[in-house]
Amino acid sequence: MATVRPELPVLVIENDPSDPAARLGDWLRAAGAELALCSPHSGQPLPAGLSGYSALVVLGGDMGAYDDERAPWLPQLRALLAEAVRAELPTLGICLGAQLLAVACGGTVEVGALGPELGLGTVDVAVGDDLLEAGGLPVVQWHFDTVTTLPEEALLLGSSDRYAAQAFRVGDVAWGLQFHVEATLPMVADWAQSDAAAVRTALGREPEDVVAEVAAAESALLDAGERIAHRFARLVTG
Repeated sequence: MATVRPELPVLVIENDPSDPAARLGDWLRAAGAELALCSPHSGQPLPAGLSGYSALVVLGGDMGAYDDERAPWLPQLRALLAEAVRAELPTLGICLGAQLLAVACGGTVEVGALGPELGLGTVDVAVGDDLLEAGGLPVVQWHFDTVTTLPEEALLLGSSDRYAAQAFRVGDVAWGLQFHVEATLPMVADWAQSDAAAVRTALGREPEDVVAEVAAAESALLDAGERIAHRFARLVTG
């Protein structure tokens, strides 16, 4: 494992204005990590390399892992993820970030054959490690694509009842989480309204019902997300 450099900031990539660091950022700061936010969707350039950072966090977005024309920074971001794995830099990919991590290391991503996962869900963590505890994990899901082939060196950690690759680790300290630990209730409400047609078609439900279900589980979601964030922060801050 690479030497811990707690004096350096955590690079956080916000790929889409609809998915900021939000709670994850708050938890990492509370655990002692300094954050360097980068928003390439607004034209902010990605750094050329990762030597000035203690960790890498890549968040979600409305684009797909291969949508280079729509999001022209994605090739460089995939290169940064591959660099992070090679350098054994603590790395956390959330939703799109997890898919980009998989692709950067030789995996594949496709539209989910069983349809999207939207709203409250459960991930069964079969293999616990430094980031995740074994057992059932309440999560917020919001994805249409999924990792269909993991990188050869990846370890599958957790699955849902619909898709296998919900949590995985590449190397010792790079994790992909298909679910959203950072999501606030207003963020979920915005996603539900933006994807209202998909919610009705895929789930046969109204967007406000999906949001209400997430709201009812908010305490458990907060507890699970904060534990993950603080475990990741310990890897960064030592």
